Amino acid sequence: MSTEVVSVAGDTPFKDVADTLIRYGVSAVPVVDDDHVIGVVSEADLLCKEEFRERYYAEGYKPPLRARLRHRLSEDGSASRRKAAGDTAAQLMTAPAVTVPDTASAVMAARQMDEHGVKRLIVVADDGTLQGVVSRRDLIKVFVRPDSDIAREIREDVLERSLWMETSGVMVQVRRGGS
Repeated sequence: MSTEVVSVAGDTPFKDVADTLIRYGVSAVPVVDDDHVIGVVSEADLLCKEEFRERYYAEGYKPPLRARLRHRLSEDGSASRRKAAGDTAAQLMTAPAVTVPDTASAVMAARQMDEHGVKRLIVVADDGTLQGVVSRRDLIKVFVRPDSDIAREIREDVLERSLWMETSGVMVQVRRGGS
Protein backbone atom coordinates (compact mmCIF):
# COMPACT_ATOMS: atom_id res chain seq x y z
CA MET A 1 0.00 0.00 0.00
CA SER A 2 1.19 3.49 -0.78
CA THR A 3 0.56 5.80 2.16
CA GLU A 4 1.86 8.97 0.52
CA VAL A 5 -1.15 9.61 -1.68
CA VAL A 6 -1.88 12.71 -3.69
CA SER A 7 -5.55 13.70 -3.60
CA VAL A 8 -7.74 16.53 -4.83
CA ALA A 9 -10.70 18.41 -3.40
CA GLY A 10 -14.12 18.28 -5.02
CA ASP A 11 -13.80 21.83 -6.34
CA THR A 12 -10.45 21.18 -8.08
CA PRO A 13 -10.76 22.29 -11.74
CA PHE A 14 -10.48 19.75 -14.60
CA LYS A 15 -7.14 21.09 -15.82
CA ASP A 16 -5.63 20.94 -12.33
CA VAL A 17 -6.79 17.33 -11.91
CA ALA A 18 -5.16 16.41 -15.23
CA ASP A 19 -1.98 18.25 -14.20
CA THR A 20 -1.93 16.37 -10.87
CA LEU A 21 -2.18 12.98 -12.61
CA ILE A 22 0.66 13.86 -14.95
CA ARG A 23 2.91 15.58 -12.39
CA TYR A 24 2.73 12.71 -9.91
CA GLY A 25 2.70 9.90 -12.49
CA VAL A 26 -0.52 8.33 -11.22
CA SER A 27 -3.55 7.13 -13.14
CA ALA A 28 -6.15 8.19 -10.57
CA VAL A 29 -6.57 10.37 -7.49
CA PRO A 30 -8.98 10.17 -4.58
CA VAL A 31 -11.35 13.09 -4.21
CA VAL A 32 -11.56 14.09 -0.57
CA ASP A 33 -13.66 16.38 1.58
CA ASP A 34 -12.04 16.98 4.99
CA ASP A 35 -9.84 13.89 4.45
CA HIS A 36 -12.94 11.72 3.85
CA VAL A 37 -12.98 9.97 0.49
CA ILE A 38 -15.98 10.96 -1.63
CA GLY A 39 -14.88 9.55 -4.99
CA VAL A 40 -12.04 8.91 -7.43
CA VAL A 41 -11.05 10.67 -10.65
CA SER A 42 -9.13 8.50 -13.10
CA GLU A 43 -7.60 9.10 -16.49
CA ALA A 44 -10.63 7.35 -17.99
CA ASP A 45 -12.95 9.85 -16.28
CA LEU A 46 -11.02 12.74 -17.81
CA LEU A 47 -11.04 11.15 -21.25
CA CYS A 48 -14.85 11.23 -21.27
CA LYS A 49 -14.58 14.91 -22.13
CA GLU A 50 -12.66 14.06 -25.30
CA GLU A 51 -14.79 11.06 -26.17
CA PHE A 52 -18.01 13.06 -26.07
CA ARG A 53 -16.52 16.23 -27.58
CA GLU A 54 -19.14 16.62 -30.32
CA ARG A 55 -22.05 16.49 -27.94
CA TYR A 56 -20.61 19.20 -25.73
CA TYR A 57 -18.36 21.26 -27.98
CA ALA A 58 -19.90 20.79 -31.46
CA GLU A 59 -16.47 20.42 -33.07
CA GLY A 60 -17.58 17.78 -35.53
CA TYR A 61 -15.98 14.95 -33.55
CA LYS A 62 -17.90 11.70 -33.51
CA PRO A 63 -16.72 8.87 -31.28
CA PRO A 64 -16.24 5.51 -33.00
CA LEU A 65 -19.35 3.35 -33.19
CA ARG A 66 -17.81 0.90 -30.70
CA ALA A 67 -17.45 3.67 -28.09
CA ARG A 68 -20.96 5.01 -28.69
CA LEU A 69 -22.48 1.53 -28.36
CA ARG A 70 -20.46 0.76 -25.25
CA HIS A 71 -21.76 3.90 -23.56
CA ARG A 72 -25.30 3.45 -24.80
CA LEU A 73 -25.48 -0.16 -23.62
CA SER A 74 -23.55 0.24 -20.40
CA GLU A 75 -25.08 1.04 -17.06
CA ASP A 76 -22.86 4.09 -16.70
CA GLY A 77 -23.52 5.65 -20.10
CA SER A 78 -25.24 8.60 -18.47
CA ALA A 79 -22.35 8.91 -16.00
CA SER A 80 -19.93 9.20 -18.94
CA ARG A 81 -22.00 11.99 -20.44
CA ARG A 82 -22.15 13.73 -17.06
CA LYS A 83 -18.39 13.45 -16.69
CA ALA A 84 -17.86 14.82 -20.19
CA ALA A 85 -19.68 17.97 -19.16
CA GLY A 86 -17.87 18.18 -15.81
CA ASP A 87 -15.50 20.98 -14.90
CA THR A 88 -14.50 20.01 -11.35
CA ALA A 89 -13.27 16.87 -9.64
CA ALA A 90 -16.67 16.36 -7.98
CA GLN A 91 -18.39 16.45 -11.38
CA LEU A 92 -15.80 14.17 -12.99
CA MET A 93 -15.34 11.58 -10.26
CA THR A 94 -16.66 8.08 -9.98
CA ALA A 95 -18.60 7.83 -6.73
CA PRO A 96 -18.71 6.19 -4.42
CA ALA A 97 -15.07 5.17 -4.54
CA VAL A 98 -14.29 1.48 -4.35
CA THR A 99 -12.60 1.27 -0.97
CA VAL A 100 -11.09 -1.31 1.32
CA PRO A 101 -10.57 -1.01 5.08
CA ASP A 102 -7.03 -0.47 6.31
CA THR A 103 -7.29 -3.83 8.07
CA ALA A 104 -8.03 -5.77 4.86
CA SER A 105 -5.85 -8.66 3.78
CA ALA A 106 -4.20 -8.89 0.37
CA VAL A 107 -6.71 -11.60 -0.54
CA MET A 108 -9.66 -9.37 0.33
CA ALA A 109 -8.17 -6.49 -1.66
CA ALA A 110 -7.57 -8.72 -4.69
CA ARG A 111 -11.16 -9.96 -4.55
CA GLN A 112 -12.48 -6.39 -4.33
CA MET A 113 -10.43 -5.36 -7.36
CA ASP A 114 -11.69 -8.32 -9.35
CA GLU A 115 -15.31 -7.85 -8.30
CA HIS A 116 -15.34 -4.17 -9.21
CA GLY A 117 -13.00 -4.34 -12.22
CA VAL A 118 -10.62 -1.71 -10.84
CA LYS A 119 -6.83 -1.43 -10.87
CA ARG A 120 -6.50 0.19 -7.47
CA LEU A 121 -8.41 0.52 -4.22
CA ILE A 122 -8.62 3.47 -1.90
CA VAL A 123 -7.69 2.39 1.62
CA VAL A 124 -9.77 4.02 4.35
CA ALA A 125 -9.96 3.95 8.14
CA ASP A 126 -13.19 3.05 9.92
CA ASP A 127 -14.27 6.70 9.83
CA GLY A 128 -13.76 6.94 6.04
CA THR A 129 -10.55 8.97 6.15
CA LEU A 130 -7.95 8.36 3.47
CA GLN A 131 -5.13 6.04 4.58
CA GLY A 132 -3.56 5.07 1.26
CA VAL A 133 -3.98 3.36 -2.08
CA VAL A 134 -3.34 -0.29 -2.86
CA SER A 135 -2.62 -1.21 -6.47
CA ARG A 136 -2.35 -4.49 -8.32
CA ARG A 137 1.43 -4.04 -8.24
CA ASP A 138 1.28 -3.84 -4.43
CA LEU A 139 -0.62 -7.12 -4.31
CA ILE A 140 1.78 -8.88 -6.65
CA LYS A 141 4.62 -8.06 -4.25
CA VAL A 142 3.37 -10.78 -1.89
CA PHE A 143 4.63 -13.35 -4.40
CA VAL A 144 8.22 -12.16 -4.20
CA ARG A 145 8.66 -11.92 -0.43
CA PRO A 146 11.69 -13.72 1.01
CA ASP A 147 10.99 -17.18 2.42
CA SER A 148 12.26 -16.02 5.82
CA ASP A 149 9.54 -13.30 5.96
CA ILE A 150 6.84 -15.82 5.12
CA ALA A 151 8.10 -18.26 7.75
CA ARG A 152 8.23 -15.49 10.38
CA GLU A 153 4.66 -14.44 9.50
CA ILE A 154 3.42 -18.02 9.82
CA ARG A 155 5.16 -18.43 13.16
CA GLU A 156 3.98 -15.09 14.61
CA ASP A 157 0.57 -14.52 13.02
CA VAL A 158 -0.77 -18.02 12.56
CA LEU A 159 0.79 -20.12 15.28
CA GLU A 160 1.31 -17.61 18.10
CA ARG A 161 -1.52 -15.11 17.62
CA SER A 162 -4.23 -17.30 16.13
CA LEU A 163 -3.54 -20.69 17.69
CA TRP A 164 -1.75 -19.42 20.85
CA MET A 165 1.00 -21.97 20.37
CA GLU A 166 4.46 -21.81 21.84
CA THR A 167 6.65 -21.80 18.73
CA SER A 168 10.12 -22.35 20.18
CA GLY A 169 9.90 -26.06 19.31
CA VAL A 170 8.18 -25.56 15.97
CA MET A 171 10.17 -25.50 12.76
CA VAL A 172 8.60 -23.59 9.88
CA GLN A 173 10.17 -24.08 6.46
CA VAL A 174 9.20 -22.20 3.34
CA ARG A 175 10.71 -22.90 -0.06
CA ARG A 176 10.24 -20.67 -3.08
CA GLY A 177 7.43 -18.68 -1.48
CA GLY A 178 5.42 -21.74 -0.57
CA SER A 179 4.56 -22.42 -4.22
